[in-house]
Amino acid sequence: MVKQLSFSNRFLLLFFALSTATMLCAKSFSFFKPNGLNGWKMPKREVRAVWLTTIGGLDWPHSYAQNELMAGRQKQELRDILDKLQRAGINTVLFQARVRGTVVYPSQLEPWDGCLSGVPGRSPGYDPLAFAIDECHKRGMELHAWVVTIPVGKWNALGCKTLRSKYPHLIKRIGEEGYMDPENTATATYLANFCKEITDRYDVDGIHLDYIRYPETWKINIAHDAARQNITTIVRAIGEKVKASKPWIKYSCSPIGKFSDLSRFASNGWNAYAKVCQDAQGWLRDGLMDALFPMMYFQGNHFFPFAIDWAEQSYGRMLVPGLGIYFMSPSEKNWSLDVITREMQVARQYGMGHAYFRSKFFTDNLKGIYTYAQRVFTPTLALPPAMTWENNKLPAPPSELNTSEEQGKAIISWRGGRSANNSPYILYNVYASTSYPVDVTDARNLIAMRYAKNHIVVSPRNAQMYFAVTSIDRYGNESQPLQTGKAAGGVKSELKMLAYSDGKVSLPKSADATWGRVWVVETLQGQHVATLSSMADKLDVRSINDGVYVLRALNSKGVGHRLGMFTKKARKL
Repeated sequence: MVKQLSFSNRFLLLFFALSTATMLCAKSFSFFKPNGLNGWKMPKREVRAVWLTTIGGLDWPHSYAQNELMAGRQKQELRDILDKLQRAGINTVLFQARVRGTVVYPSQLEPWDGCLSGVPGRSPGYDPLAFAIDECHKRGMELHAWVVTIPVGKWNALGCKTLRSKYPHLIKRIGEEGYMDPENTATATYLANFCKEITDRYDVDGIHLDYIRYPETWKINIAHDAARQNITTIVRAIGEKVKASKPWIKYSCSPIGKFSDLSRFASNGWNAYAKVCQDAQGWLRDGLMDALFPMMYFQGNHFFPFAIDWAEQSYGRMLVPGLGIYFMSPSEKNWSLDVITREMQVARQYGMGHAYFRSKFFTDNLKGIYTYAQRVFTPTLALPPAMTWENNKLPAPPSELNTSEEQGKAIISWRGGRSANNSPYILYNVYASTSYPVDVTDARNLIAMRYAKNHIVVSPRNAQMYFAVTSIDRYGNESQPLQTGKAAGGVKSELKMLAYSDGKVSLPKSADATWGRVWVVETLQGQHVATLSSMADKLDVRSINDGVYVLRALNSKGVGHRLGMFTKKARKL
């Protein structure tokens, strides 16, 4: 299957721009003018995901839970990871729940994986999947249960042996590995029941299939159309089970990163459609899936034309390129940071999200990827896109919004909204701004999302703020806002406006040497944006996004003094 590029002229222009600017630093990407960088409005809806692996404890856990104390340490490690992900704007965690015929929750179908207790088949003494879901939801993040489907591990390992004993004709051996047989109709039934177990027992936001394909070493002795239909049959069976009880659950998979050969760019024999029989674009077209996270662990013209092809064949569903950030490791391919940042920019230009493989490489800030995401690409919160194809009825907004003040803090409370569909419960988004009414379309004003309570305490240290609250249902539909009528919290005195021009802020004469020439930039809500230094009379702030900020000077003891406010504006072209 060779696909004709409908975007050839646009891609060639884009590729020329990318090639020309390969060596530009992160803060100089105004050449492309991608959405969300250097003056462009940050997207309010965007999937920002990580794959969090449990196999071998690669991402988590890094210690075994063999008693209550050690289980507590294991839990705290996950909390710390999720805190760091939250601070970098991550809104979706793909959490590996099925490993290789083994699981990280108390299942009636498969044994415990050994990554948790150190002993295959032994419980860690708590339910890690339930714990991870609860901790993600506390942080406003979605958790999608990541299910490895066809591979079941080493032939004599616990997971494979258990399945072979129960279903002797269902598992095929290739070398030392065992695989579920995609040509056996019982595979679809088993995997559908497995995903139903997770769906029925847990409040997951998604079911995410991995390796839903023929193994590359499998000798396919039937027509490829029939082989593709075998995989599609499994996809359909799982989706029907999942959606029957909870239609708001996002159903996705991670196909091979290149769907098929393109007319101008070959996949070099490794693609989803022809090689491993994944008709992933067809699954979106036919409404069998809500999202794809293609494993696009490539660069240059092995990435860009294929990414644009995914975007153009998304059929209005979510398309989230998986980025191989592990290839930046010196022990892998030693990619430079700009390989990944340019891929992120193009994904955003084409309305796609992004997902990092893997979590640990991201939180370890490999070559500065975490810093780039936190300070440049995703400094604001973003909601995952709404599943309007499943249900587009807006919930009723909250009512009786009240604000009070206590020592500079704003205490906001409201009565809950109501669902207009079969969504099981309502969550809330909270917005804040110095302007009234609060613009809820501006991502910079979103200060809390997918919030479960009916009250919140906000500390807008730098200015009094107006607030707005919306309801959001499990499909992601958001209500009209309920606005406060008066400002609350923060300081009542007006700060001096500092002059801004051509990316630089003029420092006041009062900022003498006693303040150490170190400056902190904060949002009006008091959130840290950047720490900068300058010995001149102007401070370079080109590295931060457009907006209104407060500038603080730090002395040698780290004590801050508010100098004033400034507004950073995009330069007109």
